[in-house]
Amino acid sequence: MDAERSRLVRRAAVHAALAEPVRLAMVDALALQDVSPKELGARLGLPSNLLAHHLGVLERAGLVVRGRSEADRRRSYVRLVSETLDGLVPAAVQDLARPPRVVFVCTHNSARSQLAAALWARRSPVPAASAGTRPSPHVHPRTVTTARAHGLDLPAGGTAHVRDVLEPGDLVVAVCDNAHEHLDRRSAGTSMDRLHWSVPDPVRADTDAAFEEALALIRHRVGRLATAVDTPAPGRSA
Repeated sequence: MDAERSRLVRRAAVHAALAEPVRLAMVDALALQDVSPKELGARLGLPSNLLAHHLGVLERAGLVVRGRSEADRRRSYVRLVSETLDGLVPAAVQDLARPPRVVFVCTHNSARSQLAAALWARRSPVPAASAGTRPSPHVHPRTVTTARAHGLDLPAGGTAHVRDVLEPGDLVVAVCDNAHEHLDRRSAGTSMDRLHWSVPDPVRADTDAAFEEALALIRHRVGRLATAVDTPAPGRSA
């Protein structure tokens, strides 16, 4: 009975946190990507004190977490803990048109972006590719063994530089902080043709567990993005 009550209390706390339009809008904004608190406040027109209050409520409810950038430690990103939603699906992003291709980008194109493209190929009919801002000479060996263990086919061709891969119309998904911030410095601003997933670099730990954790994080995000891409919003064709 105590366990059941604890689950009810937990569910009630999540519902209470989402029962405020501003906080629901924050969850929707985080449905497909991680953003900095400053960017989140700018998107929703929130002053810093209100942003801090609403983020605190969502954090206490277990709906979001904040982590420091692996690139610029002065920056942080807010991530949605989607498992906490217990079946509640964030509103679909209405203006995310079906792209001709999805390109996953990380720094070295040796781990996260390779796994993301492989997972995407299994999940969606939309073509995918991967690239790096500073590509390594080869795919990391643990990426190969992790993909093989899960029956994933890594993209052919090894690693590639982002400048040689990107084409007009591509939906770019930066799967690491370094790549996101590198691309951010070279663009006039963010738009829905580029998303960011703050996935920790498994190569730093260089363990099977780190690669499995990265794969699990990417798999869940790939599923959510594929659903948004493959499900037409009202008034939009697939």
